[in-house]
Amino acid sequence: MAGASAQQRAHLAGPVVVLGTGLLGASIGLGLRSRGVPVFLFDPSPTHQAVAVDIGAGRPISELDSAPELVVVAAPPDVTVDVVQKALGDYPEAIVVDIASVKAGIAAELADRGVDLSRYVGTHPMAGREKSGPVAARGELFTSMPWVLCPGGLSSTKALDTAQALATDLGAVVSVFDPQEHDAAVALVSHLPQVMSSLVASRLQGTPEHALSLAGNGLRDVTRIAASDPTLWVQILGGNSGPMGELLRGVREDLNRLINTLDAPNAPGARLDLAQLISEGNAGQARIPGKHGGPAKSYSWLTILVDDKPGQIAQLLTEIGHIGVNVEDLRLDHSSGHNVGMVELSVLPSKVELLSEALGDRGWRVLQ
Repeated sequence: MAGASAQQRAHLAGPVVVLGTGLLGASIGLGLRSRGVPVFLFDPSPTHQAVAVDIGAGRPISELDSAPELVVVAAPPDVTVDVVQKALGDYPEAIVVDIASVKAGIAAELADRGVDLSRYVGTHPMAGREKSGPVAARGELFTSMPWVLCPGGLSSTKALDTAQALATDLGAVVSVFDPQEHDAAVALVSHLPQVMSSLVASRLQGTPEHALSLAGNGLRDVTRIAASDPTLWVQILGGNSGPMGELLRGVREDLNRLINTLDAPNAPGARLDLAQLISEGNAGQARIPGKHGGPAKSYSWLTILVDDKPGQIAQLLTEIGHIGVNVEDLRLDHSSGHNVGMVELSVLPSKVELLSEALGDRGWRVLQ
């Protein structure tokens, strides 16, 4: 680690203590250690801690022999307040941050307990995977992902600078929100999609296999995050119940509107209402930032059919590189019952014709 180049040198000097070695905690350890920062780990599960140590996320907390610069609380949301309070007491010289996905309730409860919040910053890295635990950890998990700081007005300048250094060292993009603003935002962009995905996926229970064989990317995209950890989401939704309740009541109004329209689909204005509902979805989807934060609709898609055999996708991407077109995004699908795959590529609109013709000349089957 001592040989890290100047470009790789971290803002944090360490030591950094990570309390909790699940996916995020272990990933933080891996990311910091790759930058030469000494990391020490604790987890109430000896097995989780041992696995995190074995994969190189840090050393056991028992080996810590100096005061830490920073303590990262990577505990479940329902115990975060207790762990933060204890960390502030156990490490009186350290800055303490947590990475729980809800912020306002934690800050309020710490304040109610009379905790000195000058050394504390609530944070939330907007990164994760469907898999959990230290075995799923990746040091690059936070690269280019949002990391929200929620100082709440009581954090010292040193605490805020240290929290920002943590996110920066892990390659994240830092934003600053107040806790209430944060909770309202994540309710919409993270928690509501989880609930809607789970509700759609729940309708698949008991569905005949021959019906599911018709599923394509649409169903897979909508239900992908339905595979998330139920225990964690019970805590997240309970901790952010106010903003979630407000959003879901709005969704209920939209559903009631749709149901009433479908009950009389041939009534005057019914088709216009259905079209308007879909158009409102179009308008909302167009606001989701795409690559580099630009509008997602600034790119065009085309589909290339590939044989379902080793090396085809690698060969396709290599040839696209030789053509000189940059791929902005990529999705894969398979044709049910046929040994053929479909590679959907997102490119700049000005490059669609060039890429389509060049790939066709090279024998690829291109659909637009």
